[in-house]
Amino acid sequence: MTKRNLKFLCSVAVLLLSNLSIYAQSPSNPPNIVIIYADDMGYGDVGCYGAEDIKTPNIDQIAQNGVKFTEFYSISPVCSPSRYGLMTGRYPARDGIHGVFFPESWTGMDTAEVTMANMLKEVGYATGVVGKWHLGHRHEYLPLQRGFDYYFGIPYSNDMEAVVYLEGNELAEEDVDQHYTTRTYAEKAVQFIEEHQDEPFFLYMPHSMPHVPLYVSEKFDGSSDRGLYGDVIQELDWSVGEVLKKLQEVGVDENTVVVVSSDNGPWLTMIDHGGSAGPLRCGKQTTFEGGMRVPCVMQWKAQVEAGQTIDGMHNMMDWFPTLATITGASVPQDHPIDGENITPVLLEGKERQGDQLMYYSHRTNDIAAYRKGDWKLKLPMENPYRGRYLYKGEEPHGMLLFNLAEDPGEQNNLVDQHPEKVAQMQQEIEVFKQNLGETRETHRFKPPADRSHEEYLKKTYGNSQR
Repeated sequence: MTKRNLKFLCSVAVLLLSNLSIYAQSPSNPPNIVIIYADDMGYGDVGCYGAEDIKTPNIDQIAQNGVKFTEFYSISPVCSPSRYGLMTGRYPARDGIHGVFFPESWTGMDTAEVTMANMLKEVGYATGVVGKWHLGHRHEYLPLQRGFDYYFGIPYSNDMEAVVYLEGNELAEEDVDQHYTTRTYAEKAVQFIEEHQDEPFFLYMPHSMPHVPLYVSEKFDGSSDRGLYGDVIQELDWSVGEVLKKLQEVGVDENTVVVVSSDNGPWLTMIDHGGSAGPLRCGKQTTFEGGMRVPCVMQWKAQVEAGQTIDGMHNMMDWFPTLATITGASVPQDHPIDGENITPVLLEGKERQGDQLMYYSHRTNDIAAYRKGDWKLKLPMENPYRGRYLYKGEEPHGMLLFNLAEDPGEQNNLVDQHPEKVAQMQQEIEVFKQNLGETRETHRFKPPADRSHEEYLKKTYGNSQR
């Protein structure tokens, strides 16, 4: 018996004592799990989603070997809450995570939350994360305290103060040359696979790019037809290829679930340093489709039929209960899980049962939009950041109603034609709020600095200098 199977069977035997149903679900040869998560990569930035000026052969190959989702959603249009949704299977509103954590943040994802890594460790998985964490960088919030055995990466966005590499809980490098960040992540990911090839492993690989500032190594500089942004995507695709190559080299690619997606849509305000949402409207920081609908491909060669295109609404929270089912793990019973197990979709060609999705505005706990089936109601909004270049997001608007099956680009407002649909969906939002129950108060992501001394000097002395 291999070390891999022995470790897995021992962990299942322990769980059997407390929950016999887990044994019935547990596979005899558990698959490895690899989730690769780009930062700000848009729906129109990948070859199999229509990009013609960026080449992504490795991501495209995953779609050919398995599944391409056409209506896959992040759970937020910004970084931290989208990662919370993936890691916990829950709406970020439950933990008050609506904005992003900063180096000044003293908080992070609630330490009581059960992460995907916690869940998989219970059934014998080695767990590692290589890349951007962004769910809190104080000791108690870092990956090693959240179910992961290994961590290497930048703990928050690469445009924030004090960009550093952490390894485990320790500072590994203080002066990071981001030209080599994507390459470094690939090397660390391949090393993790090499070291854990004889046991079931979960590798989470959240890239720091194409979030700005953009950097590539010399090999990919000028390699695309879309400038530096395209070069960054092509190096990211290369890193996907390095992971796939290592899985094949160690003989586990057939029984490894590989998912590639993005945390939210492209940051269009970065112009040529931002990506493309393709046919979708707007991008990051907005709850139009371009900010929330993301590319997502997956393969599991041993189980999932190749070459599938799956339509219909799916979202990032679905991976939590789905991977629980695939691995025989147990989801938490003491708090709600908002994602849906989509194993029947992947393995049996069935449709996802749930057809509702809430879109929360970033930086507040307000619901900004609601999808039910093909219909999407976008609530009136005033943009408090209007006029601030990096945060201009979307223009203020009134009530909007779209039929996404007929109008995925959200160009035709049907509010006047379907007032009964608007009223019905508003009622459903209120029911959702009631069912969601009490949520945590929004985190203080970036407490303001005390500038009263500057105000005193300005008031007392004006602009005069001594």
